[in-house]
Amino acid sequence: MTEARAHLVLTLSCPDRPGIVYEVTKVIVEQQGNIVDSQQFDDPETDRFFMRVEIHTSRPLSEVRTAFAPLAKQYAMQWNINEVGKKIRTIIMVSKEGHCLTDLLYRRRNLNLPLEVVAVIGNHPDLAPLAQFYDVPFLCIPVSKETKAKAEAELLELIEAENVELIVLARYMQILSDKVCQRLHGKVINIHHSFLPSFKGARPYHQAHQRGVKLIGATSHFVTPDLDEGPIIAQEVIPVSHRDSTASMIQKGQDVERRVLAQAVTWYCQRRILLNDNRTVVFE
Repeated sequence: MTEARAHLVLTLSCPDRPGIVYEVTKVIVEQQGNIVDSQQFDDPETDRFFMRVEIHTSRPLSEVRTAFAPLAKQYAMQWNINEVGKKIRTIIMVSKEGHCLTDLLYRRRNLNLPLEVVAVIGNHPDLAPLAQFYDVPFLCIPVSKETKAKAEAELLELIEAENVELIVLARYMQILSDKVCQRLHGKVINIHHSFLPSFKGARPYHQAHQRGVKLIGATSHFVTPDLDEGPIIAQEVIPVSHRDSTASMIQKGQDVERRVLAQAVTWYCQRRILLNDNRTVVFE
């Protein structure tokens, strides 16, 4: 009879020093683990070490986590161990544009994107039918200058009550307060409608068209109090020409936006993204 095996993924970062890989491997072997994939990166600028390891083991996750804790403390690691493929409890926030939401919910239903969508939250009711089509709860929480604090308090209560691990801003056209950004550090992914840094503010494709650009793109990044300047996760550009109208640029741009956001969310679910100050290490 074949012994049941857990498929785990370990991620860690810590100050760089000799012996880290040896010590990590030693604990894995002691837990009857077999390394099936391993990636690492040493950043000489920050003097930090980053590692992602996939493991097969007959030991349960709780035991492996307990066994690894003393080493993590010794090396001052930021670390986690999770089951590969475990669904990430997620809130998706939207306004009126549905292309990114549609893509994420389609991938969740048909392409095995491991999201457990707790709710779709919109500051307008427009996308409620789309969420209903995919059997996902929709909450409309309008936001104005007067109601912003109350709306964010409601959001934070839901996140805590539902043990939400990830918040995706799928073209959510509201700015989160500094308080919320700090509290949810490393858990909020946004999609920006340009290849940052580029045309900021309203009507980016109109600005691009007026400037006659030859490339347009999208950037997915973590949200921080510095607007649109959080650590970048994924980017893509596509060519455009003088033949493109503003409308065709918007269409092409939205297609890039959905792909880049889906890539960032996929990497997050696969535990491939590690924060490195205001940058990311992405183990593709």
